[in-house]
Amino acid sequence: SFSEKRISAAMTSALCSCMTSVLTYETYKSVVVRSWPLGIMYRLAQLIIISYFVGYVFLYEKAYQVADTNIESSVTTKVKGFGKLDNAVMDVADYIYPPQGEGTFSIITKIIETDNQFQGRCPEVWNISDMYFPNLDKIEGWCPAEDDKVKMKPMPEFVNFTIYIKNSIRFPLFNVTRGNFNSTKDTKTCKYDKIEDPFCPIFQVDYILNETRQNVTTLADMGGEIGIIIQWRCNLDHDVNFCVPKYSFSQLDAPFQNAKLSKGYNFRFAKYYKTEDGTDYRRLHKAFAIRFDVIVTGTARKFSLIPTVINVITAVTSVGMGTVLCDLILLHCSKRAQYYKEKKYEEVLCHSSSSEPVSKQGDLNDGLAALGLSLPAPPQSPARIKSPHPLPNPPLHPPLPPYRP
Repeated sequence: SFSEKRISAAMTSALCSCMTSVLTYETYKSVVVRSWPLGIMYRLAQLIIISYFVGYVFLYEKAYQVADTNIESSVTTKVKGFGKLDNAVMDVADYIYPPQGEGTFSIITKIIETDNQFQGRCPEVWNISDMYFPNLDKIEGWCPAEDDKVKMKPMPEFVNFTIYIKNSIRFPLFNVTRGNFNSTKDTKTCKYDKIEDPFCPIFQVDYILNETRQNVTTLADMGGEIGIIIQWRCNLDHDVNFCVPKYSFSQLDAPFQNAKLSKGYNFRFAKYYKTEDGTDYRRLHKAFAIRFDVIVTGTARKFSLIPTVINVITAVTSVGMGTVLCDLILLHCSKRAQYYKEKKYEEVLCHSSSSEPVSKQGDLNDGLAALGLSLPAPPQSPARIKSPHPLPNPPLHPPLPPYRP
């Protein structure tokens, strides 16, 4: 019927319109704009982007390499030297704590001792007697109480002590193992100096404190915390023998240097004894010390194809940001933006064999013919249906009525 044909035609037209929009092809049109300011801005943007990738990404960050920061490290230390504290000669067993030779150790510079402490009840202040203050509150513990206000001179010879550091590291990603000094190096006579002997593993305490710009007198009296940092920066694209450590030194407790509380560094330890009747007593030591922390960090890098390709593609595509910037200025910020839009964007339909543009309906019919389809003929209006017996043409004017006098 007529209505069914119209519905079928409408559905076919909608389907073909959808196919036309989906199968539309877009291509770029090259528009040359002869403008010196815009051209300078375009080349300057390209130069900045290329300089960023070449200078920072590839040369500084070394984006063409894969990095291993998961360093495996082992540190052992050994201190040598003799000093004199309160008329007693001190050796390594007396002033080093803990004695195991780990990456963290302390050199004791001053000790305040409290002798003959027994378990009992006594005043919190050591020099107050029960005779004069019988009702004073007492504590239960080791008596007499500690007196840490005693003035005592620190051991001055500690600045001449030497610290031997043995550090072995491994980068598991590349299976590379290194040590902080060559096994053939003579370590008995050398001393570390960042200019004259930067690979000697023996460090003098005085040199370390000078590098951190410490007040040696205050440090010996109150104690402190010093960091010995070993940095491994290895480029494994070169010979592995160039993978060597760099040392630096820092004051770790600098934020608390001017604090009212917790100045310096100290700790307590005790030595226990027994009397003849088996009663326990002890000697309490409050030790002021310089604590050394050996901190090891490292990164190894090696060329890898995957990050290189990724960063090269990123660099090439990022150069197009100059085009985006100039298009933004040209099409939205310039005075002739509408004129440039008309030149840049143009809609072109397919052409017939006569090289003349066709309508969108003709373009649709051509596309359907290429797919083996066709649109049904539109239904004709009843007024336009041709009769097999055409009627005579009506007169131009209706006949006049007969004249009657």
